[in-house]
Amino acid sequence: MSETGASPLPSSSPEPNPLARAEQFVWLTARVLEQRRFAYHFLDGSADAVETALAAYRNADEGYGHALEPDLRGPVSQPLHTGHALRVLDSIGRCGGQRVERVCRYLTSVSGPDGALPAVHPSQRGYPVAPFVPIVDDPPSDLLATGPVVGLLHRNQVWHAWLFRATDFCWRAVESLEKSHPYEIHAAVTFLESVPDRPRAQAVADRLGRLVREHRLATLDPERPAEYPVSDGYAPGEHHYPHDFARTPESLARAWFTDEEMGRSLDFLASEQTADGGWPIRWRQWAPSTAMESCPIVTIEALRTLRAYGRSIG
Repeated sequence: MSETGASPLPSSSPEPNPLARAEQFVWLTARVLEQRRFAYHFLDGSADAVETALAAYRNADEGYGHALEPDLRGPVSQPLHTGHALRVLDSIGRCGGQRVERVCRYLTSVSGPDGALPAVHPSQRGYPVAPFVPIVDDPPSDLLATGPVVGLLHRNQVWHAWLFRATDFCWRAVESLEKSHPYEIHAAVTFLESVPDRPRAQAVADRLGRLVREHRLATLDPERPAEYPVSDGYAPGEHHYPHDFARTPESLARAWFTDEEMGRSLDFLASEQTADGGWPIRWRQWAPSTAMESCPIVTIEALRTLRAYGRSIG
């Protein structure tokens, strides 16, 4: 009761929807790049603004650095940063032309004898880096770094000499996988979804789907995560769910899961939005700044996935 004896009126303000809550989180915590990406995807913002923000991470060698991928700090170009840049460009329809041809020259310069990319180039040494990221003088070629880049370039019909050997490497890698982990499977899916040989890609995707289920790499029941082992080297609780493998209904990985499994996964994704409006990261946190920079990235992707599956976000 109020001092006048009257009952207070109920609030007429509606509960903020997921998108509105996420918007406040992004304006409060995100880098300029993620602010502009959020505006592009959800607020009719411009692709030019995203490109301008992304250009700040580009180096003279036409690679990308400056902690674009937050767990690798420092200014130097890295394959993982450059793959991140290509994902951003693809998401705004700008992954092509002379800009990407120049990126391919950088990729050529850091590739191994087999034409594929290392996860981390030795130039990272001397700069802060996540303790779970190894830096070696002669790093091996890595599907995790190469697969998404090759897939995105094929998706955007980019043709460059670098692609031929890198594509061959990816085929050998995905067709020989007998044991894997979720991030490597993600990389394989990105490659398979866009590589030109569609029957071959479908056959490999079907086999990987069986591998994912047999090895319990996807947590099919979010209410019983203990029944699904976390991969070696992952953080405690770093589970991956069907929506992590199939980010859109068109993904090759969507066929790996039943409608019921995908529905539970999407329900869980929607429920993960925290009180501050963002989505949490599940991988190992090693510095406050990297976690703060990563959460808006994860938040944007969560909203895009929910929207792709027709879930209401506001």
